[in-house]
Amino acid sequence: MADIAGQQEYPTILGPDATFKGELSFEKGLRLQGKFEGKINTAGKLHVAREAKMQADVEAGAITVEGDVRGNLSAADRIELKASARYEGDLRASKLVVDEGAAFNGHVTVGPDAVKGGAPRPQGGNQQQQRPAPSAPQQQPQPAGAK
Repeated sequence: MADIAGQQEYPTILGPDATFKGELSFEKGLRLQGKFEGKINTAGKLHVAREAKMQADVEAGAITVEGDVRGNLSAADRIELKASARYEGDLRASKLVVDEGAAFNGHVTVGPDAVKGGAPRPQGGNQQQQRPAPSAPQQQPQPAGAK
Protein backbone atom coordinates (compact mmCIF):
# COMPACT_ATOMS: atom_id res chain seq x y z
CA MET A 1 0.00 0.00 0.00
CA ALA A 2 1.21 3.46 -0.84
CA ASP A 3 -0.17 5.15 2.27
CA ILE A 4 2.47 4.15 4.83
CA ALA A 5 1.79 7.21 7.02
CA GLY A 6 -1.93 6.31 7.05
CA GLN A 7 -1.11 2.75 8.16
CA GLN A 8 0.86 4.09 11.11
CA GLU A 9 -1.84 6.60 12.08
CA TYR A 10 -4.67 4.03 11.70
CA PRO A 11 -3.12 0.57 12.19
CA THR A 12 -6.55 -1.03 12.75
CA ILE A 13 -9.03 -1.21 9.86
CA LEU A 14 -12.58 -2.51 9.84
CA GLY A 15 -12.96 -3.12 6.11
CA PRO A 16 -15.85 -2.28 3.77
CA ASP A 17 -17.31 -5.81 3.86
CA ALA A 18 -17.23 -6.05 7.67
CA THR A 19 -20.10 -5.55 10.12
CA PHE A 20 -19.37 -5.31 13.85
CA LYS A 21 -21.76 -5.01 16.82
CA GLY A 22 -20.54 -4.51 20.37
CA GLU A 23 -17.95 -2.58 22.34
CA LEU A 24 -14.62 -1.75 20.75
CA SER A 25 -11.43 -0.34 22.21
CA PHE A 26 -8.01 0.25 20.70
CA GLU A 27 -4.89 2.26 21.51
CA LYS A 28 -3.72 4.08 18.38
CA GLY A 29 -6.20 4.49 15.56
CA LEU A 30 -9.05 2.83 13.71
CA ARG A 31 -10.29 3.44 10.17
CA LEU A 32 -13.90 2.30 9.86
CA GLN A 33 -14.90 1.43 6.30
CA GLY A 34 -17.72 -1.01 7.05
CA LYS A 35 -20.64 -0.97 9.48
CA PHE A 36 -20.36 -0.59 13.25
CA GLU A 37 -23.03 -0.56 15.95
CA GLY A 38 -22.27 -0.21 19.64
CA LYS A 39 -19.75 1.72 21.68
CA ILE A 40 -16.14 2.82 21.12
CA ASN A 41 -13.78 3.98 23.86
CA THR A 42 -10.19 4.96 23.03
CA ALA A 43 -7.56 7.59 23.67
CA GLY A 44 -6.60 7.17 20.00
CA LYS A 45 -8.08 8.39 16.72
CA LEU A 46 -11.20 7.24 14.89
CA HIS A 47 -11.69 7.83 11.17
CA VAL A 48 -15.14 7.03 9.75
CA ALA A 49 -14.60 6.67 6.00
CA ARG A 50 -17.04 7.91 3.36
CA GLU A 51 -18.49 4.44 2.73
CA ALA A 52 -18.90 3.62 6.45
CA LYS A 53 -22.10 3.55 8.48
CA MET A 54 -21.89 3.81 12.26
CA GLN A 55 -24.48 3.87 15.02
CA ALA A 56 -22.50 4.27 18.22
CA ASP A 57 -21.54 6.38 21.19
CA VAL A 58 -17.85 7.24 20.96
CA GLU A 59 -15.28 8.62 23.38
CA ALA A 60 -11.95 9.15 21.61
CA GLY A 61 -8.89 11.35 21.39
CA ALA A 62 -9.87 12.62 17.92
CA ILE A 63 -12.66 11.78 15.47
CA THR A 64 -12.92 12.39 11.72
CA VAL A 65 -16.26 11.71 10.03
CA GLU A 66 -16.72 11.31 6.28
CA GLY A 67 -19.56 8.73 6.32
CA ASP A 68 -22.94 8.29 8.03
CA VAL A 69 -22.92 8.46 11.84
CA ARG A 70 -25.67 8.36 14.46
CA GLY A 71 -24.80 8.59 18.14
CA ASN A 72 -23.03 10.81 20.63
CA LEU A 73 -19.41 11.72 19.95
CA SER A 74 -16.91 13.00 22.50
CA ALA A 75 -13.29 13.84 21.63
CA ALA A 76 -10.59 15.05 23.99
CA ASP A 77 -8.94 16.91 21.10
CA ARG A 78 -11.03 17.52 17.97
CA ILE A 79 -13.91 16.37 15.84
CA GLU A 80 -13.86 16.94 12.09
CA LEU A 81 -16.98 16.66 9.95
CA LYS A 82 -15.86 16.44 6.33
CA ALA A 83 -18.00 17.57 3.36
CA SER A 84 -19.43 14.07 2.83
CA ALA A 85 -20.33 13.58 6.53
CA ARG A 86 -23.92 12.88 7.57
CA TYR A 87 -24.07 13.11 11.37
CA GLU A 88 -26.95 12.95 13.83
CA GLY A 89 -26.27 13.16 17.55
CA ASP A 90 -24.73 15.27 20.27
CA LEU A 91 -21.03 16.06 20.24
CA ARG A 92 -18.49 17.36 22.73
CA ALA A 93 -14.95 18.36 21.76
CA SER A 94 -12.19 20.82 22.51
CA LYS A 95 -12.18 21.79 18.81
CA LEU A 96 -14.72 21.33 16.01
CA VAL A 97 -14.10 21.61 12.27
CA VAL A 98 -17.09 21.41 9.93
CA ASP A 99 -16.45 21.45 6.18
CA GLU A 100 -18.91 23.06 3.81
CA GLY A 101 -21.43 20.47 2.69
CA ALA A 102 -21.44 18.41 5.90
CA ALA A 103 -24.88 17.61 7.34
CA PHE A 104 -25.27 17.76 11.13
CA ASN A 105 -28.31 17.47 13.39
CA GLY A 106 -27.81 17.62 17.16
CA HIS A 107 -26.34 19.56 20.06
CA VAL A 108 -22.78 20.88 20.26
CA THR A 109 -20.53 21.60 23.23
CA VAL A 110 -17.15 22.93 22.10
CA GLY A 111 -14.24 24.48 23.95
CA PRO A 112 -11.36 23.63 26.23
CA ASP A 113 -13.71 22.72 29.11
CA ALA A 114 -16.23 20.79 26.98
CA VAL A 115 -14.80 17.35 27.75
CA LYS A 116 -13.02 17.91 31.06
CA GLY A 117 -14.43 15.75 33.81
CA GLY A 118 -17.26 14.46 31.66
CA ALA A 119 -19.19 17.67 31.02
CA PRO A 120 -22.94 17.07 31.06
CA ARG A 121 -24.65 16.36 27.75
CA PRO A 122 -27.50 18.67 26.77
CA GLN A 123 -30.18 16.04 27.48
CA GLY A 124 -28.70 14.52 30.64
CA GLY A 125 -30.37 16.59 33.34
CA ASN A 126 -29.04 19.98 32.30
CA GLN A 127 -32.28 21.75 33.12
CA GLN A 128 -30.96 25.22 32.31
CA GLN A 129 -31.31 24.49 28.58
CA GLN A 130 -34.80 23.00 28.87
CA ARG A 131 -37.13 25.80 29.95
CA PRO A 132 -40.91 25.48 29.92
CA ALA A 133 -42.77 27.62 27.42
CA PRO A 134 -44.11 30.87 28.89
CA SER A 135 -47.77 30.73 29.83
CA ALA A 136 -48.89 34.25 28.96
CA PRO A 137 -52.70 33.69 29.11
CA GLN A 138 -52.47 32.87 32.83
CA GLN A 139 -50.65 36.11 33.64
CA GLN A 140 -53.58 38.52 33.16
CA PRO A 141 -53.38 41.76 35.15
CA GLN A 142 -56.03 42.06 37.85
CA PRO A 143 -57.55 45.41 38.87
CA ALA A 144 -56.78 46.38 42.48
CA GLY A 145 -60.37 45.77 43.65
CA ALA A 146 -60.98 42.53 41.70
CA LYS A 147 -61.95 39.28 43.42
